[in-house]
Amino acid sequence: MDREQVARWLGAYEHAWRTPGTDPLATIFTPDASYRQGPYRAPVVGLPGIAGMWEDERRGPDEVFHLTSEIVAVEGDTAVARIEVRYGEPVAQEYRDLWIMRFAEDGRCRSFEEWPFWPAQPIAVSRPEEG
Repeated sequence: MDREQVARWLGAYEHAWRTPGTDPLATIFTPDASYRQGPYRAPVVGLPGIAGMWEDERRGPDEVFHLTSEIVAVEGDTAVARIEVRYGEPVAQEYRDLWIMRFAEDGRCRSFEEWPFWPAQPIAVSRPEEG
């Protein structure tokens, strides 16, 4: 993968999210792809599972949002992108996300992991015990 291919994939992902139904998923994910919605969440595996998760998560074709992305790194079959999503006009909800994507040779994603963050989300910081 290179940055141009990853940028095209990100555009195809957004297009698929905005498109009613889940048919476009087969063009961006492999049949056995895994999709992890958070670093500690169990992955959803396979296109039928991902399709069901998408239908549960999306608000519908009238959902108003603006998505921006910045490719942070691409090495071999792996890419990382910083994503920002703002829902509504005026903005009623927003979050930032890191996406880690691993691609098959045909350019479809075989492993997708996101690390979402919302405004004012507390960040757990562990400190070593003093003593």
